[in-house]
Amino acid sequence: MWEALFTATNAIAALAWLALLLLPRIALVRSAIMYAGAGLLCLIYAVCFALVISGSVDPVGGATAAASRPDLLSIPGIQGFFATQGGVVIGWTHYLAFDLFTGLWIASDADNKGFRRWSQAPFLLATYLVGPIGLLAWLLVRERRARVVARAADSR
Repeated sequence: MWEALFTATNAIAALAWLALLLLPRIALVRSAIMYAGAGLLCLIYAVCFALVISGSVDPVGGATAAASRPDLLSIPGIQGFFATQGGVVIGWTHYLAFDLFTGLWIASDADNKGFRRWSQAPFLLATYLVGPIGLLAWLLVRERRARVVARAADSR
């Protein structure tokens, strides 16, 4: 079960990122990335997390789900949870959903600030591969453009 979910979530994320990078950013495409991409990943995360926390599904994949409820209030408990297939898939799905949402925000912000699509690609790829580093890089670059755009708006 966990292997199939891992494959499915990676496919959903990869398709959404390809759409974000390559397709025109018309409303339909942006909505598809938001809801069929990030939203679906969030739903998968929420359902899997609830099933594991409730004890309905074993994160290890064994038969005794109730005995394997994770302790997420301590470092050893979190280490134990992430040592299971379910913990890895749930955690990875969390990363995929948030990184995709962040990439969508970066793309929208860059479009609004007049950055060309080709200049957005490095930030989007960095966000896909190493989320917080891509976001940090974008925040550093966008700051100067944000000030220029704000000054232009103030002078009108």
